[in-house]
Amino acid sequence: MYNPVELIIRKRMGEELSPEEIRWFIEGYLAGRIPEYQMSALLMAIFFRSMKPEEARTLTKVYIESGKRITFPEDWHTVDKHSTGGVGDKITLPLAPLVAACGMKIPMISGRGLGHTGGTLDKLDAIAGMRTDFSEEQFKKMVEEIGFAIISQSGELVPADRRIYALRDVTGTVESLPLITASIMSKKIAEGAQNLVIDLKVGSGAFIKTIEQAEELASLMMSVGRQLGQKISVVYTDMNSPIGWYAGNALELKETIEYLRGDPNEDVDLITKALGEQMLLIAGKAETREQARKMLDEVHDSGKALEKFREFIERQGGNPAVCDDLSLLPAAKFELPIIAKESGWIESINSQAIGYALVDLGAGRKTLDSKLDYATGAYLPKKIGHETEAGDPMGLVYANDEETGKLVANRIAEAYKISASYVETRNRIIKIQD
Repeated sequence: MYNPVELIIRKRMGEELSPEEIRWFIEGYLAGRIPEYQMSALLMAIFFRSMKPEEARTLTKVYIESGKRITFPEDWHTVDKHSTGGVGDKITLPLAPLVAACGMKIPMISGRGLGHTGGTLDKLDAIAGMRTDFSEEQFKKMVEEIGFAIISQSGELVPADRRIYALRDVTGTVESLPLITASIMSKKIAEGAQNLVIDLKVGSGAFIKTIEQAEELASLMMSVGRQLGQKISVVYTDMNSPIGWYAGNALELKETIEYLRGDPNEDVDLITKALGEQMLLIAGKAETREQARKMLDEVHDSGKALEKFREFIERQGGNPAVCDDLSLLPAAKFELPIIAKESGWIESINSQAIGYALVDLGAGRKTLDSKLDYATGAYLPKKIGHETEAGDPMGLVYANDEETGKLVANRIAEAYKISASYVETRNRIIKIQD
């Protein structure tokens, strides 16, 4: 028997907790013996004082062992991708059908919105009738027959992470590297993915701001993965500009479907194909990057990936007609321009500020029980290095309350720093680490 206050104080002082102490605290929280406010205090202590790699491994293992673990046949070479999140990050949605159409098996257990970013499940909820709550057997059958499935964490699968994930969102502890590691790795190992590609976002719109911090997180995740039997590859992507053209749940679904139909979208195509290549390589489906790219281009250009997405929507209870008729998605009442305040080239974008501005529209959560407005969001085509003129529209805000929409449009305009001199555009793919 331990004293939770003593453990909180010790972690607050930067001391290392033993595996037995970590296990006792997490199990006590799940059983109701340790109240939420003490769990929150420990999370804040971890946020400020971090954890040693052994502590992170223990926390991940405790998360996994708090519930069931799904397994798939070894010869399936299951693979998944996880993103650390960013404004406009809808990449899971086009990536999964692309890679599945190449013959891979992708079991995906995703989360809802965290901090200033939207969650994959929130985007899927914008489709009428769409379900993400399935039993283990249903999940395994969908992965076998369709090639991928995207479901929520059930009460039986990694319950420790499911509860603490939500608590992190409302206690300001999202960015903690060991907490990120335990959350990602526990879900991905428990869901049965033998191989994992991490889309590690770096920049102003990500939880990870610097490449040094990103490398530290990658090292921690790869170490934990190796110790727990999972092969990992990391793709570092630039998150200093919002991803793609849209941010907002239904808007990002619209963008996904348009991309799968063949509409050009440089951001989405670049990141999706880079991650897809890595997934095919790490799982042994392709031997070279060139071969992997050829496979992805073929299923994209032929429409096979779109058909795979349509099949996925129908199988999970949604209306597949949304792939043909985008008007079936929720739409906002008002479209309000984002007006440039200066002339010049965009030098930097405070993407995090944009994310939090969109939360005020209902595109994200302020509290655990916040109700989302799936129709709201923004059209954000301007990136770093793009030119703009004072008084010209740089994008649009989609809102169901006109006054709030105007305020948000102004806040987003202020998130763009304009330079009088030329600024180069940035490469979305920073580097890849196997």
